[in-house]
Amino acid sequence: MTSSKDSSWVMNLPAFDTKPKASGYDVVIIGGATMAANTAWFLASNPDFKGRVLIVDPDPTFAKAQTGASNNCMRQQFANPINVRIGQFAAEFVKNFRANLGGDPAVPDLSIRSFGYLYLSDTPALTEVLKRDQAVQAANGAGTRMVSAAEIVALYPFYKLDDIAAGSLNTRDEGYYNAPLMVEWLIRKSLERGVDYIRNRVTAIGREGDRVTSVTLASGEVIAAGHVVNAAGTRAGQVAAMAGLKLDIQPKRRYTYVFRAKRPLDRDLPLTIDPTGVHFRQFGDDYLIGCPPMGPDDTMAPDDFAAEEGIWERKLHPIVSNRIPQFKEVEIVDFWMGHYDYNTFDYNVVIGPHDQVRNFHFTNGSSGHGSQQGPAVGRGVAEQIIYGGFKSMDLTPFLHARFAKGERVVERAVI
Repeated sequence: MTSSKDSSWVMNLPAFDTKPKASGYDVVIIGGATMAANTAWFLASNPDFKGRVLIVDPDPTFAKAQTGASNNCMRQQFANPINVRIGQFAAEFVKNFRANLGGDPAVPDLSIRSFGYLYLSDTPALTEVLKRDQAVQAANGAGTRMVSAAEIVALYPFYKLDDIAAGSLNTRDEGYYNAPLMVEWLIRKSLERGVDYIRNRVTAIGREGDRVTSVTLASGEVIAAGHVVNAAGTRAGQVAAMAGLKLDIQPKRRYTYVFRAKRPLDRDLPLTIDPTGVHFRQFGDDYLIGCPPMGPDDTMAPDDFAAEEGIWERKLHPIVSNRIPQFKEVEIVDFWMGHYDYNTFDYNVVIGPHDQVRNFHFTNGSSGHGSQQGPAVGRGVAEQIIYGGFKSMDLTPFLHARFAKGERVVERAVI
C-alpha cells in the first residue's frame, strides 16, 4: 500500500517500547488499531474498571492494517437494524469527540463531511431491495429517502442516469470522517489513563481448560492475562487458533484510487454505489474510487498486497466516466490496495466472549465497516469484560455463540 497524500492519513503517535511494564495484565489486547483503540478507551475511561490493559501490535504505524487503508466512511444505510444503530452511535461519538474524550482542548473536534451516500438501482428487483432497506433505516431514525432518477439529476446534474430507475439517498451523518485521527487520539488518551502499548507480536496464547491464561511475546516474555481480546484484523483467525479456537475471517482485497478531475464538479459528490459495485465519492478537492477485484474475490494472505494489472483502465475509469462524463479527463493522484476482514458466515462483526472460553473476546469480521463500528464494538466488548453483559446497546446477535447455533445475522449492504 502506498501512503496517501491526504494529511488525514498521517498519525502522530509516540515511539512505543517493545517490553511490557508488568508481568501480568487484567486485559491483553492483540492488535492495536481501530478495534483495539476503542476497546482500550472504553475500558480505561469506565470508572467501574480498575484493571490494567496491555495492547500488543507489531506495527503501530498501521501501514498494512485496515485502519491505514481505511476509506474513512460513515453511514446508516444498512439492511440490518443493529448496524443502523451502530452507525448512528458512531456519528454521535465522532461529532462529540472532544467531549467524549473528557473535554481536553488538545483533542481535535472531529466532524463528518456529510456529502451523503447514494445507492443507484438499474432494475426493479434492486429498487425493491432499496425500498425495503429504506423502510428499515427510516424506522430506526435514519434520514434515508428513495429518489427517482429525475430527482437525482435535479440534485446532482453531473450524473448520466439513462439506465437508472431509482436511488436511495441519505445526506444526514453519512459521508467522510477522519478515522485515523480518531484512533490516534483514542490511543493518546488511553495512554494517559494508564494503558500500556508495546510494539511486539503475540506468538502463543496459554490456555487451561475453558480459560486463556497468558500470551507469549515474540521477544520471549510470557504475560499473564485475565482476559484476551482478539483485535487482530485479518489475522484474527490465526490469533484465535493460538487459543485452540476457530474463527473464519478471510482477507479480501479492495482497491482504492484517488484522482483529480480536469473539470471538477460544482458540488460535493456523494459516495455513489454504482450497480456495477464500483463506488466513488468526494475526497477533499479530489475524488476517491474503489472496488473489489475484477476476477474472483479470492482470499488473500494477510501480508499479500499484490494488485491486479489494469484495474483502473479496464474497470474503474470506464465505469466512473460513463456515470459522470466530466470524469473522462482525470489524473491519478494516489493508489492503494487494502484488505477487508471478511466474515464469510454472515458478513457481520463477531464480538464479545467465546461461548465456551469466556475470557477470550472477539472484535473481528467487520467486513469493511470497522472504522464506523469500532466505537460501538469497543464499548460493547468493554462492557462484557467489566459487567459480563451489554449495558449501552444490545449487541447480542453479534456474539460468537451464533456460530454454534447456526444463527446468521446477515448484512447484505456490504460495499
